[in-house]
Amino acid sequence: MSRLYLRFYVALLGSLVVFAIATALIWHRVGGPAERAGDALGILVQNVLPAADAPAADQQLALQKLVAGIDAGVVLLDADRSMLASVGQPLLSTRVQYKEQATSTIQLPDGRSLVASVAIGIGHPAYALLLILSVLAVAVGVGAYPIVRRLTKRLERLQRGVESLGAGDMSARVAVEGKDEVARLALSFNRAAGRIETLVGAHKALLANASHELRTPLARIRMTVELMKESADPKRKAGLDQDIAELDRLIDEILLASRLDALTGLEVDEEVDLLALAAEECSRYAHAQLDGVAVCIDGDSHLLRRMLRNLLENAERHGVAPTHVHIAQNQRDVEISVSDNGLGIPVDERERVFEPFYRRTRAGGNAGAGLGLALVRQIARRHGGEAQCVRTGDERSCFSVRIPIRRPRFMQKK
Repeated sequence: MSRLYLRFYVALLGSLVVFAIATALIWHRVGGPAERAGDALGILVQNVLPAADAPAADQQLALQKLVAGIDAGVVLLDADRSMLASVGQPLLSTRVQYKEQATSTIQLPDGRSLVASVAIGIGHPAYALLLILSVLAVAVGVGAYPIVRRLTKRLERLQRGVESLGAGDMSARVAVEGKDEVARLALSFNRAAGRIETLVGAHKALLANASHELRTPLARIRMTVELMKESADPKRKAGLDQDIAELDRLIDEILLASRLDALTGLEVDEEVDLLALAAEECSRYAHAQLDGVAVCIDGDSHLLRRMLRNLLENAERHGVAPTHVHIAQNQRDVEISVSDNGLGIPVDERERVFEPFYRRTRAGGNAGAGLGLALVRQIARRHGGEAQCVRTGDERSCFSVRIPIRRPRFMQKK
């Protein structure tokens, strides 16, 4: 039973049932005032009536005196339920019919019983108490259900708000209803979500503005390098050109990451020929080899192109040629695999390489930096898929991206 309101409700009903049964058992064990009064009434009636073995005429006369002035049918029965005397409208003679017709019965200590068509005594108080408690339990259960359900619905709305915030919707808030603990929890969540939204917004604005501001000095540096073309040392100039290109690429990646964080959907949602897109990107690299099937998916062609370019660039810079790109398709999704002939990535680092600015150390120097692979995973998830670093059959590593052919409805742009 996974629903919280059902647990509350079943616990409440179980408590009521246990209470009713326990009360009835205690009543039956010790006896209640009404039950003791019924026993006393039976003794009084027996004291008035003649003995059980007295002649029938005596018992008839005594019964007539006992019920004088009562407009009812009364029958005196012996221990085996046969009639000894009767007054008024005669009751039917079978045991079942006595029970159906009689309104009340007084049990005498000697085994006889007095059955009447009107209430003349106390019947079975323990059963009456159990019936009252059962009706009370049903009434409380029916009345408690909407109360419990209303409480848990507020918790469910709070859960949806937390999930929305965790999924990246910084504007997620929940309604504050009432003044109890749940309302205070909702109020605390809204305050925390507001602070998080402010901090994330400031962070994104800082990254975007800093990246834009870096463009200006970067352009001036590039212009200066061009002006000093004739007098500069060719080797130093080539190194400076490479540094400028890397800085420009990093700024572009930061801007793209900031834009992806700010979006809840895709800016462009169109049909993309993935094999053709991969062929265009592979043509930019001399040692890239492409094979696979032609498949079309829904997505942003600009982002998918950037994802493929980052994977190829990563293999070109940190792998060993040639780079193999393979596109496969099944019923639900398409898989893009990019691998090379390098030693691969250790198992304990295959997740960390997707972290922004993660740099791993290996023999021969530093490997990896920036946002390249982090953007690959971010773009894949934005299309409803996932990016992973997996092991191949020859113990090397391969970057695998799976994207649904038709993305889930909640991932599509509204």
